[in-house]
Order: sequence, then C-alpha cells, then structure tokens
Amino acid sequence: MADSDDGAAVTGRPDPRLRELALLRRVRDRIDRDYAQPLDVQALARGVHLSAGHLSREFRAVYGESPYSYLMTRRIERAMTLLRRGDLSVTEVCFAVGCSSLGTFSTRFSELVGMSPSSYRRLAGEDAAGLPGCVAKQVMRPIRNSGAAPARAHLA
Repeated sequence: MADSDDGAAVTGRPDPRLRELALLRRVRDRIDRDYAQPLDVQALARGVHLSAGHLSREFRAVYGESPYSYLMTRRIERAMTLLRRGDLSVTEVCFAVGCSSLGTFSTRFSELVGMSPSSYRRLAGEDAAGLPGCVAKQVMRPIRNSGAAPARAHLA
C-alpha cells in the first residue's frame, strides 16, 4: 500500500479534522441564520455536541474571532442596514437584531463602526442617498479594526 498523509484514504474513515470543520461551518451558518434569536456559546456548542470551550478555541482558530464576536458582527451589520432605512428607532433596531441590552448594543456598534448608532442613522441616510441597497451595504460594511480612528464614511 502506498504511503499517504491522508488517513481517510488508508483507513476508509473520514478525517476527524474535516468533520470538525464541517461542525464549525454549521455553527457559523446557524449564527448567520439565527442572529436575531437568543444565542450563546453554550447553546451553539450543544447543537454540534462540543464543549463551549472547545468550540470557542476552534472557531477562533478557523475564523479568526470568537463565536460571540462573529455573532455581534452579524448583528451590527444587520443593524446598519436597518438604521440606513431610517424607519426604526435605535432601540427598535437593537431588539430587532437580537440584542437585549441597548447599552451593550450601542457600545459594540460604536466599537465596530466608529460612531454611535444614532449618529450612524443620521449620517448614513445622507451618505447613502441614491445608492442601491446592495452597494450601500458593501461600501458601509463594518471593518473589524480596533486601532482605527472613528471616521465618517464618505461616498463620492
């Protein structure tokens, strides 16, 4: 039999690393789909039969951020879209995206976007005027960079 680094080819069993990657993808897909639902790392881990600690470590290793951080980024992205529409208050947007604390929502929003949700709501409506929603979403997407100075997005 030929030497191989691929254990699956030799044993006929699936590679455990590929199985774990598939589980992590299921967690990420669930966050993307159910971001507005009450989700925590314990519940996500239970859904794929892993411990919360193991899920957090492996998720960070594969995706570069913790499951909680990924969840909050998805929520903030959706909040940005709702705030650009301008028909909901900041509090309504907070609860619509699954956050239960306006203070935590506002703090996290400010960290990711560089301005408060109310400032974003006011300025994004001006900056995105006349842009198709799909373009505005892409151009105004939050960039995870804690060292960046807060800046207003200018569209030309």
